[in-house]
Amino acid sequence: MKVGILTSGGDAPGINATIRGVGKTAINNYGMQVIGIQNGFSGLLYKDIVELTDPSLSGILNMGGTILGTAREKVFRKMITSPDEKDREQIKNAYNELGLDCLVCIGGNGTQRTTYMLSELGLNVVGIPKTIDNDVYGTDVTFGFDTAVNIATDAIDRLHSTASSHRRVIVIELMGHHAGWITLYAGMAGGADIILLPELGYNMNVVVDKINHRMEVGKAYSIVAVAEGVEVPTKERPATYFARAIEAQTGFETRETVLGYIQRGGTPSPYDRNLGTSLGGYAAELIHQGKFGRMVAKIGSEITDVPLSDVAGKLRLVTADNQLVLQGKRMGISFGI
Repeated sequence: MKVGILTSGGDAPGINATIRGVGKTAINNYGMQVIGIQNGFSGLLYKDIVELTDPSLSGILNMGGTILGTAREKVFRKMITSPDEKDREQIKNAYNELGLDCLVCIGGNGTQRTTYMLSELGLNVVGIPKTIDNDVYGTDVTFGFDTAVNIATDAIDRLHSTASSHRRVIVIELMGHHAGWITLYAGMAGGADIILLPELGYNMNVVVDKINHRMEVGKAYSIVAVAEGVEVPTKERPATYFARAIEAQTGFETRETVLGYIQRGGTPSPYDRNLGTSLGGYAAELIHQGKFGRMVAKIGSEITDVPLSDVAGKLRLVTADNQLVLQGKRMGISFGI
């Protein structure tokens, strides 16, 4: 069998470990031929490929980024949904001209939606969930999340000493457009005093009252962890808005820190390396079994698979009854509500 692998969407620590997991398992255990498709779905159309061999897959386990490159290819998705049959035929032809028996698509929500569309066109596909945001539906965890949480937690740890020394409020903005998983996990692990998530919303009066109360009881500084997707009433970044509003309403010196792409880069954690390796190996097993139109998933302690039709267009979000949220509230951490 001939298998293609592509990576799409934002990069995340552990992609290369996953590529390696798919490729080495397919080659060494199942005797398959493996090619890498470069620069996301556009590489499929332009047949921008590289042969992946056992030697070429060595030495990439601990590398950040993706050796295949990635892209957010909106044109490709438009072609899939185009009413013009010629557009869809172009995709099928590219797949067939490459001689593929299956295409493995590594990516987040958008990628899994596109992968499902490809399965609806009759192509053999397998999805592998990837995102630091941890918001892919159908799996308990995505690779990249653990590394991002470690990076964000370390940043919060470092901010405590500066905030304490200067008796300041420091607002740190973390990644997560729709889902606040990184902010929740890093905020709790880093001892943030206020954690603001897109899913839960906030009341500015509650935030201000919490900071004032801390100062009144002798706690001379506060750490506010906010997800980038939290809606604010201005065009400012959430960190900028909250830092400005908090200082204006409390009179306490307030500073902002935006961690940004640092959360997505660099060496993956051991957990993410092992998770990517396991998900990749299981994807190769699905291909060997002829089980297509599936997404590999980690549910509980098991590596398994779910139908792409169950995943496409859905998000896995933090809920108010999440155990970390409930425990945080019991400990006096404010979620702004």
